[in-house]
Amino acid sequence: MKTQVAIIGAGPSGLLLGQLLTRQGIDNVIVERKSGDYVLSRIRAGVLEQGMVDLLREAGVHERMDREGLPHSGVELAFDNRRVRVDLAGLTGGSTVMVYGQTEITRDLMEGREATGGRSIYEATNVQPHDLETDHPYLTFDKDGETHRLDCDYVAGCDGFHGVSRKSIPQDRLKEFERVYPFGWLGLLADTPPLTEELIYAQHERGFALCSMRSETRSRYYLQVPSNEKVEDWSDERFWEELKRRIPSDVAANLVTGPSLEKSIAPLKSFVAEPMQHGRLFLAGDAAHIVPPTGAKGLNLAASDVNTLYRLMVKVYHEGRTDLIPNYSPTCLKRVWKAERFSWWMTSMLHRFTEEEDFATRMQQAEIDYVTSSEAGLKTIAENYVGLPYESLE
Repeated sequence: MKTQVAIIGAGPSGLLLGQLLTRQGIDNVIVERKSGDYVLSRIRAGVLEQGMVDLLREAGVHERMDREGLPHSGVELAFDNRRVRVDLAGLTGGSTVMVYGQTEITRDLMEGREATGGRSIYEATNVQPHDLETDHPYLTFDKDGETHRLDCDYVAGCDGFHGVSRKSIPQDRLKEFERVYPFGWLGLLADTPPLTEELIYAQHERGFALCSMRSETRSRYYLQVPSNEKVEDWSDERFWEELKRRIPSDVAANLVTGPSLEKSIAPLKSFVAEPMQHGRLFLAGDAAHIVPPTGAKGLNLAASDVNTLYRLMVKVYHEGRTDLIPNYSPTCLKRVWKAERFSWWMTSMLHRFTEEEDFATRMQQAEIDYVTSSEAGLKTIAENYVGLPYESLE
């Protein structure tokens, strides 16, 4: 087999990149080690930046999102049993976010790829990139008991944190930055109406809580829990009772509870790998970086990588601009580190790090009091939350 761009990973990053390239006449093949059903079963993010919404529209997979997604022009911060609204649209000149689940995005992208005849190879094991520092890289993988070879011009590593792409970069050329947080998020998904029309990020002495949603009838809630906590120890009843304690009493009284569709605990960490390129391999999304979910940046940051790589490939194939290839990693990393900063800052401000009242907890209280009482502070949150502008390759 031969293609122009070989994409490792059929999550939303790989699928979005493939869809954008196909619409520009750039041939690509996606190779994924899991089944399509498994990819669709992942319960992940659901808050989309303005830039990602625009990119999905450019990819031609926006119809259902525009019909069923929930545009949000604000978000709330809760502390001291009160709520402060961050007017996203008013503070950013009209930018908003869209609440639309990652599972739905993935389904839309899969259907879009099928409609365009794009090639996707699922359940491909032992995927390995080769000759990345030459003009003729290729992938090998096992499928149906046979080993296959896929020759290509470039390789896009969209296979997540545990994938093979980043591991294909020699360790002496890779620098990794990491911060692991001493807690995780216990998430519960339920077919209950959302608590309010907008998300609530709650700081509380018992720990952080987030009230989110996937649709007008499906809610997603999170609780900060110790990193060694076990999901089996949390019954639905215990979860709902703890959530009520951590959110303001006026909204807690209106909380509609119900049986969970899914419960899981996600560890929190910040991670960046530099560079995001090695020869003709380009890393995108979780393969290159992880952010705590507090700033709703993980999926959106992957989309900004895809935007950069897509526009680079268009320049290369349509204009012969191979001189721009070395710009990929520094261009992506400018935005990556700004998103890492925002996610770290939101995590530091809203989570409980110790049970004792100390200097750090007083600083947290002062920080959230300041940013919520200052227009400049609220604008800082708003412009980061809706998404900073995409960086240019030139």
